[in-house]
Amino acid sequence: MFGADEPNFAYMKDGKKLLAELSRLAPGRSVYFRTHNLLTSGDGTPALKWGSTNAYREDEKGNPVYDWTILDRIFDTYLQQGLKPYVQIGFMPKDLSTKPLPYQHSWTPTAKYDEIFTGWAYPPKDYAKWGELVYQWAKHCVERYGRAEVEQWYWEVWNEANIGYWRGTPEEFRKLHDFAIAGVRRALPTARVGGPDTAGSGGQFMRDFLEHCLRGENYATGAKGTPLDFIAFHAKGAPRFVDGHVQMGIANQLRTIDAGFQIVASYPELKGKPIVIGESDPDGCAACQGPQLGYRNTTMYSSYTAASVAREYELADKHGVNFDAALTWAFEFEGAALLRRLSGAGYQRHRPAGAQRLSHAQPHERSASGG
Repeated sequence: MFGADEPNFAYMKDGKKLLAELSRLAPGRSVYFRTHNLLTSGDGTPALKWGSTNAYREDEKGNPVYDWTILDRIFDTYLQQGLKPYVQIGFMPKDLSTKPLPYQHSWTPTAKYDEIFTGWAYPPKDYAKWGELVYQWAKHCVERYGRAEVEQWYWEVWNEANIGYWRGTPEEFRKLHDFAIAGVRRALPTARVGGPDTAGSGGQFMRDFLEHCLRGENYATGAKGTPLDFIAFHAKGAPRFVDGHVQMGIANQLRTIDAGFQIVASYPELKGKPIVIGESDPDGCAACQGPQLGYRNTTMYSSYTAASVAREYELADKHGVNFDAALTWAFEFEGAALLRRLSGAGYQRHRPAGAQRLSHAQPHERSASGG
């Protein structure tokens, strides 16, 4: 599994090339791709930590208007290049947001990270409209790609709703989640649904989410509980620059995974559920700068990944849980103008021209429950 913040680079020349390379890593097996901003409003122009599809808007009378053009282009590209979507249902369309302005950010690596959390991060003004949007999207996917194909996808709601990516309360997130999952399952009762892709193990946020899915009253249907086919959380390392060299922070990532597995294992009815580490990376701030990030262009990256994955399986055995997959958060940026801007901000090139590949994870709070 792989992923990136920005969805619109996927269908560009080097985006297609990279996706094809990723799909060839596991012959005979499915390779998945997860991305942010699949429901964000905009014209599809890519930018750093930004993307858009304009899937939803409202007319002058407040009626929904759906447009799947850009979303289809993204998913068509995944499938044409041999990948399958790990569908992140988010973020909030401008016309549905309770605080739509400001909406699109213009973030740079030197700005405060919180500046990215604009109108797309807020709850919907109408949960029924939000649920209907997800239903129409999932229904469209089934019609376009076929039931058998879409049954193989993963569907989850939002990203890291336990930190700034969600500007509502935990309870409002559970409501958002219920309406979205109900929409997916209404379109495809056999769809694979889960979440919540927390920053870090999720701590109490994760426990409250799991309790709600197991025993709470579903906000959308009124039934007991919410379908949960897989459980997802994120884990990051913490590299440092010590005495003139990079010291990788594998312990930080493994502590988070240990805590996440422990939470799941504490629920006997969940021990068999597949667990996805939905962002699994050597550091938690690829948009940051500094000598501690010098591992990215070296074999330290691959060595770290091999070492961490081996220990992730050991931790899964320790807790007796079903470790399904770890997802690398990395992609490329295409276009000379953007490359110059990124290079000026302190990024290191991975290619001499045309595109730049980066580990592209989120900065998380360094806490017991955060990666």
